[in-house]
Amino acid sequence: MQIEPTALPGVLIFTPRRYGDHRGFFAESYNRLRMAEAGIGIEFVQDNHSLSEAVGTIRGLHFQAPPHAQDKLVRCGRGAFLDVAVDIRRGSPGYGRWVAAELSFENARQMLIPAGFAHGFVTLTPQAEIVYKCSDYYAPETEGAIRWNDSRIDIDWGLPEGTTPVVSDRDAGAPWLSEIDSPFTYEGPLPWEVAR
Repeated sequence: MQIEPTALPGVLIFTPRRYGDHRGFFAESYNRLRMAEAGIGIEFVQDNHSLSEAVGTIRGLHFQAPPHAQDKLVRCGRGAFLDVAVDIRRGSPGYGRWVAAELSFENARQMLIPAGFAHGFVTLTPQAEIVYKCSDYYAPETEGAIRWNDSRIDIDWGLPEGTTPVVSDRDAGAPWLSEIDSPFTYEGPLPWEVAR
């Protein structure tokens, strides 16, 4: 599995190797031992799978607060989407900065989004499927969100000209970054940053 850093320390891109022939392909999408060898000791406890019907569907920016904060390993099951992570750790050198990567069925890439980062995505194809592992269980009482179009963060969602974003009422009314009291504090580089 190829592991690449991103412009936002702590967020990584994984690309598993695919073995193909006339029947299709085989890929190992997750291997706990390989992750541990890279300094990543996350224990994932829940898998989530969502489908977005329309191009331009934006979900996010979401997070869960401690004690149920989640690391996420995100991949595409079908189609393509732009996956986004925003550093919301108070005191972090990257606070308020974002990074994005296109994840698709074709490129097989996955993005590791650590706890302390808000997560969102926008679909680039119809019927895009998002599949992701979480390091803690869903706990609605700890849910938090930041407005997807916050000008302080200024995410380039890469929407095609003339595309109207499809956004839930909850996401459309989420607070701005300046309005939240982030439950996360920067405590230095993450273990896998040090191991690299």
